[in-house]
Amino acid sequence: MVRTQSRPGMSSALANGEFRTVWLAEAQSTIGDQLTIVALALLVYHRTGSALLSAIAYALTFLPALAGGLGLAQLADRYPRRTVLAGSAAVQAVLVGVMAIPGMPLLPLCVLVVLARLAGAPSNAAQNALTREIFTDDELYLRSQDIRGITTNTAMLLGLACGGFLVTAAGPSWALAIDAATFAVSAFALHRWVRPRPAADGGDGAWFGAIRWVAAQRRLRVLLGLSWLVGLAVIPEGLVAPLAREIGAPDQAVGWLLAADPLGFVAGVFVMSRFVSAEARRRALGVLAIVPTAVLLVFSLRPDLVLALVALAAAGAAGAYIVTVGASFITWVPNELRGGAGGVYRTGLRVAQGVGVAIGGVLAEWAGSATTAITIAGAAGVLLGIPLAVSWARLGPGTTEAAGAS
Repeated sequence: MVRTQSRPGMSSALANGEFRTVWLAEAQSTIGDQLTIVALALLVYHRTGSALLSAIAYALTFLPALAGGLGLAQLADRYPRRTVLAGSAAVQAVLVGVMAIPGMPLLPLCVLVVLARLAGAPSNAAQNALTREIFTDDELYLRSQDIRGITTNTAMLLGLACGGFLVTAAGPSWALAIDAATFAVSAFALHRWVRPRPAADGGDGAWFGAIRWVAAQRRLRVLLGLSWLVGLAVIPEGLVAPLAREIGAPDQAVGWLLAADPLGFVAGVFVMSRFVSAEARRRALGVLAIVPTAVLLVFSLRPDLVLALVALAAAGAAGAYIVTVGASFITWVPNELRGGAGGVYRTGLRVAQGVGVAIGGVLAEWAGSATTAITIAGAAGVLLGIPLAVSWARLGPGTTEAAGAS
């Protein structure tokens, strides 16, 4: 569907001052997080010389977000969301600032990493819920999510690209100090330029009420299933090193293969946002969710480097469907449950990605071939996606069922 003059674009969403503040705070934190990941991995490796301990330290930056996503996300419903966002950023600024102290022993450093990531869990839920409160119009809200999707992926690439250089040039402590500063700036901006709103449920709801409510909604269960297909689409990311060797590509191609998917995703989100309406995106959601894994079937041809890059970029572009999935999910949850429900969605997405990468490694080891493992993942994604697409088509892009429906 071609974009019409009356349809709001991403610039219309950016015209909202509250959203700009939330958006910039998220971008700052994302770049800072990548600095922390690089700094921590290098710091642990330089002190211990152990690749295993460096990998464990890297894993610590992700695991707390998974554990806290279901429980701590409830805070975004029980307390004012501006308070949750600003408070979370302030706590992370303090914890990362302590991590930046030169000579910090490794054990306290790892504990601080876990605590900082746990502090960030309610912030993610509050961002999603607050953005839906800021934009009551579906088109504008979806455009705001497009912007967040583009920015998050771009910020991650910039953070990782600059992180190694900054840590090498200035040292891990300075990189961590910069990360702490980004959180402090975000906390101030959120408190200053986001208007106060009362807590969504006033603390009256059951602690895990959002989880039970989501589980009772068939439409939301299908959306969760569509989001979990990403777990199969990301399998190539965990196999880039053996994939590059298998297709005869040089070592530097590993970075190109890793960058192809997020770059494709940014392009895909931009095209969808500019030319396709929210209604059309929702209607086609089931079919769109199958495309990223269907593209992976190209690897059955044992492609050369150019074709592999094109395929991964195309899969990333098709993966732009996930923005519509997340936006629709949050839209169809009552405001007083959006924080907890957002935690369910985000945690499920993270777990699916982690499990998918692990499964990809097992498949590659069993088959003795990265391209075979990726092809199997593509076929599995298509087979699992078809019944989900059929279910979505039968449900139709309407409003979610009443609470308690099955």
